[in-house]
Amino acid sequence: MSKNFIWYFLFAAVLGCSPKTTPIKEASDPEMSVPLLTIGNENIFADEFLHLLTKNRQFQDKEDKLNPEEFDENLELFINYKLKVKEAENLGLDTLEEFRREFEVFKEDLIQPYLIKNSLQQGELIKAYNRMKEVVKASHILLQFPNNASREDTVAVFRMAQKLKEEAEAGADFNQLALEHSEDPSAKDNKGSLGYFTALQMVHQFEDAAFGLDVGDISDPILTNFGYHIIKLEDRKPNPGEIKVSHILVRTQPGDPVSEERALRKVGDIYTELQKPESLWEEVCKMYSEDLGSKNSGGALPWIGLGSVIPEFERVAFSISEVGEISPPVKTPYGYHIIRLDEQRPIPSYEEMEASIKSRILRDSRSSLIQSQVTAIQKSRYGFQENGTALLKVQKLLDETNSLEKFKEDVMSNTIQEDVLFMVEDQDITVKDLLVFMENEKNKVSIGSRNSVANSLDRFIEYTLNTAEERDLLANNKEYSLLLREYRDGILLFSLMNEQVWQRALMDSIGQVNFYEENKNQYLWNERVEALIVTLGKETYAESVRRFLTNKKYKKDLADRLENTFLLDNSLMFTMDEGLYEWEDHPVLSKVEINKDFHEIKINGKSSFILIGERVPPQAKKFEETRGKVIQDYQQFLDKILIQKLKANYIIRIDEDEKKKIYQLAVKD
Repeated sequence: MSKNFIWYFLFAAVLGCSPKTTPIKEASDPEMSVPLLTIGNENIFADEFLHLLTKNRQFQDKEDKLNPEEFDENLELFINYKLKVKEAENLGLDTLEEFRREFEVFKEDLIQPYLIKNSLQQGELIKAYNRMKEVVKASHILLQFPNNASREDTVAVFRMAQKLKEEAEAGADFNQLALEHSEDPSAKDNKGSLGYFTALQMVHQFEDAAFGLDVGDISDPILTNFGYHIIKLEDRKPNPGEIKVSHILVRTQPGDPVSEERALRKVGDIYTELQKPESLWEEVCKMYSEDLGSKNSGGALPWIGLGSVIPEFERVAFSISEVGEISPPVKTPYGYHIIRLDEQRPIPSYEEMEASIKSRILRDSRSSLIQSQVTAIQKSRYGFQENGTALLKVQKLLDETNSLEKFKEDVMSNTIQEDVLFMVEDQDITVKDLLVFMENEKNKVSIGSRNSVANSLDRFIEYTLNTAEERDLLANNKEYSLLLREYRDGILLFSLMNEQVWQRALMDSIGQVNFYEENKNQYLWNERVEALIVTLGKETYAESVRRFLTNKKYKKDLADRLENTFLLDNSLMFTMDEGLYEWEDHPVLSKVEINKDFHEIKINGKSSFILIGERVPPQAKKFEETRGKVIQDYQQFLDKILIQKLKANYIIRIDEDEKKKIYQLAVKD
């Protein structure tokens, strides 16, 4: 977390900050309303003060409201805050590259919840999670396109898919059709059966189709990157959640009958051994399992859900009902398994799964679909009008080169730099604008990726529409604009304070000493006492330690003698604290009669022996003894001086009517 971010929250905390709240809305447009404050030539409206003031309260209930003193204090803090921001701007701190870089990082994060893309993503997340509450069982037939397929090839594949659907609906065995016609390599073994699966386990077009069917229905041909699919839904049921299992594996050699027979005999013997009361699963697993990755950990596997492991294993694992129950041997392509159920849990809540669902959605083809929808909405909302002729001409030039310099030469030679490519919000966007964009992002370009020169036009359109959306949010979304200003001002506030208060106080050693000398009476020791505190580890040690300490006076070497006598043989017998303490506030010394030399007390069940030495009267602390507190106070002093200077340099005007409106809303009657 950056220091700027820390300071932002420090300030917000002073005004009762809580990041998840809804600011009170102003009834009138701030552009038309009277400012609450004017600092120099800058108007500051009431909604900004309310935004900070209502971070942790809505003033709907009486107990949320402030008293008059709290209101005045918060308003004074707000004025001081805005004074410092104004000074930071006048010093040009908002023009520094460091500020711009940090502000852009914050802005990128802050804007996300308000974007069109976010609402569409949230819709996909919720849809995926709701689907995860179910599992479906389906079979499919896949028909792929030939290499370099023509349009006629594509139509032929589609018609074949339709024909197979019609045959299946007419009564033909779907799995037999899959065995005969499907180009999914696994079909020869599973006859097209995919077993159970849930959301985010198939490409999204396939998933949408499967979850949209009723049991027994057969889909129309569904196009994915793999080809055309015909899907038959065989079952759907509530998601049983996840299970944690352990297994013992005996491997087989495919196509070797001798290996198969030996493995079957061995796994039968293991299963028999596990039935004996004296058998321990972990020992049997370590001795006989041939899964080298899990045998030494009791055969434990990660949590699994339906659709996440091979069907043969999954079917048996999910059929075990009791924790600790062991399955008979089950055959899979890996060999024979004996499975034990270790734990069960339901599907996690949406809140628990949101991050992982989002990550998976953004990695699959849904992300491209979401971006297409975002672009369509942006084009409609911001009046996107394209110049088709210019776009085609520019795209042709981009396709013919992978060099920005060559593209610039082509643009100049064709004298098209002023040609309008498209309009957004009634603003002409030209080829020259595209060149500026490409120049700014040239370090990101790589041939053969979405960032290649050929794709620059698509990225430019996306960038322009995103910029329009950002302008729209800033102008019309009050919550976002206030939050953005809050973070911007927080960064400037930190920069000014760091430069003129915090770092200055830390580095100004002469100023620290002078401040200490002028305020020495504030840095005093209360009465102190020398003491040795011995706290026992166990009560059994009390008698021997008591005998050693009885009739002894506090001396500087007493701790060494205790250590040499007892702790060399038993370092845990007791602990010791020795020093010069302000006894009145000490958690142990404040509980004894300080005039007595020796004490034995019990605190929190632990016995302690205390020896009291010399008492030291109150006195001033040396600078070295209180340097940290001096620096802290010196910083506060410099802060007060800064505020005094700013109040002298800037004219501050408060509109009493606007102040009264907020007062009536926020202050107790």
